[in-house]
Amino acid sequence: MADPQQVLAQRVRHALAAAFGPGHADDDPVIRPSQFADYQANVALPLGKQLGRPPREVAAEIVRHLDVTDVSRPPEVSGPGFINLTLRDDWIAGQATGLAGERRLGAAEPPVPAEKVVVDYSGPNVAKELHVGHLRATVVGDAIVRVLEHLGYEVVRAAHLGDWGTQFGMLIEYALEIGDEATREQLSSGEFSAFYQAARARFDADPEFAGRSRQRVVTLQGGDEESLRLWEMLVGDSMVYLRRLYDKLGITLTDADMDPESFYNDMLADVCAELESAGVATISDGALCAFPPGFTGRDGRPVPLILRKSDGGYGYASTDMAAIRYRIRDLGANRIIYVVGSEQIQHLAMVFATARQAGWLTDKVRAEHAVIGLVTGPGGQRLRTRSGDQVKLITLIDEAVERAEEVIADRYSDTAERHQIAEAVGIGALKYADLSVARDSSYALDFDRMLALTGNTGPYLQYATARIRSIFRRAGLDPDDATAPIQVTETAERALALRLLGFAAAVRQVADTAEPHRLSVYLFELASAFTTFYEVCPVLQADSGAVRDSRLALSALTLRVLSTGLGLLGVPVPDRM
Repeated sequence: MADPQQVLAQRVRHALAAAFGPGHADDDPVIRPSQFADYQANVALPLGKQLGRPPREVAAEIVRHLDVTDVSRPPEVSGPGFINLTLRDDWIAGQATGLAGERRLGAAEPPVPAEKVVVDYSGPNVAKELHVGHLRATVVGDAIVRVLEHLGYEVVRAAHLGDWGTQFGMLIEYALEIGDEATREQLSSGEFSAFYQAARARFDADPEFAGRSRQRVVTLQGGDEESLRLWEMLVGDSMVYLRRLYDKLGITLTDADMDPESFYNDMLADVCAELESAGVATISDGALCAFPPGFTGRDGRPVPLILRKSDGGYGYASTDMAAIRYRIRDLGANRIIYVVGSEQIQHLAMVFATARQAGWLTDKVRAEHAVIGLVTGPGGQRLRTRSGDQVKLITLIDEAVERAEEVIADRYSDTAERHQIAEAVGIGALKYADLSVARDSSYALDFDRMLALTGNTGPYLQYATARIRSIFRRAGLDPDDATAPIQVTETAERALALRLLGFAAAVRQVADTAEPHRLSVYLFELASAFTTFYEVCPVLQADSGAVRDSRLALSALTLRVLSTGLGLLGVPVPDRM
């Protein structure tokens, strides 16, 4: 199956070379969807300016050399120099039939050797519960990983686990004070916030406890056995909690994907020494700092990236520098994607700039910040409980499932089946609401909107797949057996088949931009096209057997693309709704 946009782009490039010389063979044809045709080539406008000729004249010259008779109806020049391209119905039908027979649904074969991509996402912390702020970094990161793996990239999941640092002195000291049994009782229940807050209260109220906590950090980092035992207990119980929550959300992170800060502890001194010897870092007020160019404060002075504190300790900037070096040198990453909140924009920009100064990031090795916006309340404020605390992620999940069960309650008499489908619908709605919005934008949480069966919602897309399955159940057929050649005779059939041909391009866009909402937009448009098709084109009651078989094949292909696309987003697809 060929992507229509790529086919037309290649044909226009050939025409540009033939009309204006081989130097224009690599010009961007500027192919865009159009309301006046299927696609529009807009290259004549910038090229006309470059050549000093009227764009309509340039467009006409391109059309004279444009060979698309096997793909498109005769191209037309409109407006100031747009080239309108309307695909042939038989070409669309042939490509859709070919797509139905492809295992990878139009995706190019994996690169050899596969590009290695590290995706840093979720950002959990030991002895702290995931809250609503973790939702987007977790869901968006997981969708990016799924898409990259679908396209054949070698992907390394890296949940940068906060398991080291000054707060662990406080937590270990508190665990020592209340004893192992009480500690395990609190942690095994998943009430990490209560444990952390109790430790913090002791730290703030008792100077002696605070002094012991600070000393405990030193003994922990020095390898004290009892400190390490308690630290391992905190980490172990936290992992049990994280596994349970990730499984509930359908997140693909495993224990092996945890990328703990403690892993980099032995690398910090060497990283600092390398940066200092290379002249990238210097001593400033007793601390080792990097001053990447372009970062200044309000006073105009350079902003430091503190790599080693004046007391000899290391902070999270040190760990981030060690992590980026390790991912490049040891893992061999070609691309590193940090799925992290917008509050880290300057910090990560400074880390990347310092890594470029050190020669770790090059033209062949890149790092990017996939910025994550906020999930807010209805008024745009941060989502918090009545007491002012951040909303726990598990609370958000449970409420989504409970509300979903209310929405579908009248459809299922079997309690177990109803709850099972409610979990898929509620969690799918929560995840899709996140993934349907540009990741760097904030959005307001609205359960009524996200659980609606109409509009750009997870339940609407899930219902579209369930509706298609019901067609095949009524016909007594398996969708996999609907393999007849696809015909295009009706406008709604044509629109649906053409939309199906855009799946591979939508998936590729997500991989290139790390923006899953592009796939969400595509899937919503596809489901909408199927709804129109379903309403105006009888499937089981078609006029002839050939038309019936064609429409069944078109429906089966739609089901497959929708299910695959939702799977890439990590949205569950129930068989019934």
